[in-house]
Amino acid sequence: MPLPPNPICLPCIDYSRREAKQIHGPQGDGYWMDNRCDRKRNHYRHRKESNAKRRGEYASQKAITTPAETTETFSIPVQAPPVALLYLYKEKPKDAHLHALAVSVWRGSEKLAEIEAVHCMGMTNTQVNRYLKEVLRVLRERFGITEFEPPIRMEPSECEIAECPLKDKRYVQTA
Repeated sequence: MPLPPNPICLPCIDYSRREAKQIHGPQGDGYWMDNRCDRKRNHYRHRKESNAKRRGEYASQKAITTPAETTETFSIPVQAPPVALLYLYKEKPKDAHLHALAVSVWRGSEKLAEIEAVHCMGMTNTQVNRYLKEVLRVLRERFGITEFEPPIRMEPSECEIAECPLKDKRYVQTA
């Protein structure tokens, strides 16, 4: 830890050498010593710049001695198979009524196809299953897909069908 600046020497940096020697010389308080005071005055006067330069030199020296770690980044293309995502628009409870469903086909991050959402209001479970089997038959013929990925549950309020009864202003409740 460095020593704190000498309180007697610190004000001398603002004086010329002759004025400082008058104040602290033999006719003053007798504190003046040629070699020591000239060196201290110079040091205190340029202390900020010297410390900044020293810190910069230390940082550059440290950067030279410690090799910079470089991580090589590259990508390997993956030929992902197409997948069918099944979107179920229904409330959270497990036994809640299915509002609508939609299907999209993806290969990696590229969307290959989208089957429009259909409302399931009034449809029985058998009718919904029959519709999904028909969708899978078409997807098998076009993309070789034999099953859906695990279904993605969406809120009925997010239904993307333009003429959805939930979007009808007469049926929407406001808080």
